[in-house]
Amino acid sequence: MLRFSTWKFLAIVAMTVAAVLVVAPSMLSPSHYEELKSRLPAWLTPPTIVLGLDLQGGSHVTLEVDQADLISTQVKNLRDDVRRILREEKVAISGGIGTTARGVQVRVADPADREKVLPKLRQLRNSFSGALMGGPSPLDVEASPDGVIRVTVTDAGITDKSRKAVEQSIEVIRRRVDALGTREPSIQRQGDDRVLVQVPGLQDPETLKEILGKTAKLEFRLVGDPGQNPSELEELDQVEQEGKLGVEKQVMVKGEDLTDAQPGFDQQRSGEPVVNFRFNIRGAQAFGEVTSKNVGRLFAIILDNKIISAPRILTPITGGSGQISGRFTVEQANNLAILLRAGALPAKLNIVEERTVGPGLGQDSIDAGKRAAYVGAGLVVVYMLVTYGVFGVFANLALFVHIAFIFAGLVLLGSTLTLPGIAGIVLTIGMAVDSNVLIYERIREENHAGRSILASLDAGFTRAFATIVDSNVTMFVAAAILYFLGSGPVRGFAVSLALGILTTIVTAVTMTRMMIAVWYHYARPTKLPI
Repeated sequence: MLRFSTWKFLAIVAMTVAAVLVVAPSMLSPSHYEELKSRLPAWLTPPTIVLGLDLQGGSHVTLEVDQADLISTQVKNLRDDVRRILREEKVAISGGIGTTARGVQVRVADPADREKVLPKLRQLRNSFSGALMGGPSPLDVEASPDGVIRVTVTDAGITDKSRKAVEQSIEVIRRRVDALGTREPSIQRQGDDRVLVQVPGLQDPETLKEILGKTAKLEFRLVGDPGQNPSELEELDQVEQEGKLGVEKQVMVKGEDLTDAQPGFDQQRSGEPVVNFRFNIRGAQAFGEVTSKNVGRLFAIILDNKIISAPRILTPITGGSGQISGRFTVEQANNLAILLRAGALPAKLNIVEERTVGPGLGQDSIDAGKRAAYVGAGLVVVYMLVTYGVFGVFANLALFVHIAFIFAGLVLLGSTLTLPGIAGIVLTIGMAVDSNVLIYERIREENHAGRSILASLDAGFTRAFATIVDSNVTMFVAAAILYFLGSGPVRGFAVSLALGILTTIVTAVTMTRMMIAVWYHYARPTKLPI
């Protein structure tokens, strides 16, 4: 029956008032909102709806994979793989491992040793996806009569690594941008070697460029001993001291094995900002093994090919954690921690296009969206009033509360409102009153069938409820698919649509039923107004 307890009535009213209070700050002009913020403590500052790039402007940056850096990295990795194979097969070489523009070369004098390592070297092409798919060979392995073996990365191999670098960079960039506190960034692939990044609300792209432009390539290598073969060493600049320091080319532990990096302060020295890091199991084992076998040697911490510090290994470090210090400021330590947590970019990214999207374009979109929402809502309101009379008034009141709930949900979830999101809200306006239409038409049918007013009202809500749930569940599944499979503005549309579906159940069913119950209690009608 149409009976509502006092606590249910108060709960619905309280939810409505709370939704209006949550949305109210977003309705203020920027000047009035700033004035409100100045009068409130920071912890009490009300959040507002975050507008997307198409509504409020922001930063637009296009990045391109640096082919030269990509090839250089690939050659270094190839050199390490060749060295590993030679050690595993216990093959003696003369003159060390040399590098060329696109590969490495090594002299193996013994023909038997050459025959032993050549199949192993050719297997390195399996690390390229193109080779597994039957494409052109990514690696060219040649052996000359004088014993020189050349392993060269082909054009197909460079294309394959460039495509992989873009795929990996997208995930790294997304983690870095998210760490900046921005919401709903759009990060998309363009072609084989470019990435498009759009960040709403970030009018100064310098911070974004600084975070995206760094590779944050962290490595741990042993410092070379006196008399060690120069071909096995690499001279790198030092940050804390002048001059260069020779370190082994072999990377002992890679930064990609880090699981966490947090800024902090050194409690044992001068309290300067540092970055504390922790390895995963693989990194901790490798770190513990190298420090156990090389007690007394210097162990260089290298960031972007610069030696941050080179402490001496006094005892084995098996805890899987460490500290990076380098005369950082607090901001530098925080940014470095962000970069390390997000992971290293697989290759250097060059900024080939940057621009700041002004809010003027966004204002046009906002005005167009407002007009669409006003016209759509106005037509719905008029139709419900003309068709259902006083019941149409109840449906329209529930519709306004429905819209307030959607915006309140966007604020509380921290979701970004884009132009497709506005389209989703306009769509849910029609969906919300559609539920009322189902209920009212069912009430009308029950009344025409000879039932009393009270029985018709109760049957209308009860029997239409299952149909409403079925239709809304179907739409919610569609919204969920759009959210999980889509990106950028598509996800914004899915969020607003899903919120509208959820609030429809509250407003079109519960709230409308409450208003009709109150109306019936006081009006005691002799016939239905529909």
